[in-house]
Amino acid sequence: MGIASGAKSTRVVAMSGPGETFLKAQLDSEPRHPRALGTLLEAVALWQGLPVRAAISVGGRDGSCASHLYREMFLDDGGALYRLVWVPTGLPRRRSARLHGLGSFRDLERLVVEEVAR
Repeated sequence: MGIASGAKSTRVVAMSGPGETFLKAQLDSEPRHPRALGTLLEAVALWQGLPVRAAISVGGRDGSCASHLYREMFLDDGGALYRLVWVPTGLPRRRSARLHGLGSFRDLERLVVEEVAR
């Protein structure tokens, strides 16, 4: 899974292989509950029956981010259901291959392939 939080929304993409996207979502920029991200990762792992490997695209080159999305990750390592890595933003966003109403997810798909699936 790839997760990127922005000023207006948080984008999520889940893939089962380099070209096999099975979930795309555009959520509010900030979660309403501190366990929302962990619960989302756990739910996908339970739904698919496999552990989730996820990458969060963080805002600054130094790994900093102003979003509250990441604060919960200091409390939970994911256990057997998921593993999470932080990756500094640096992938250019492409404007092609849009899914109506959701925008482009190519940068997140590439993040998953390059950082999570290796």
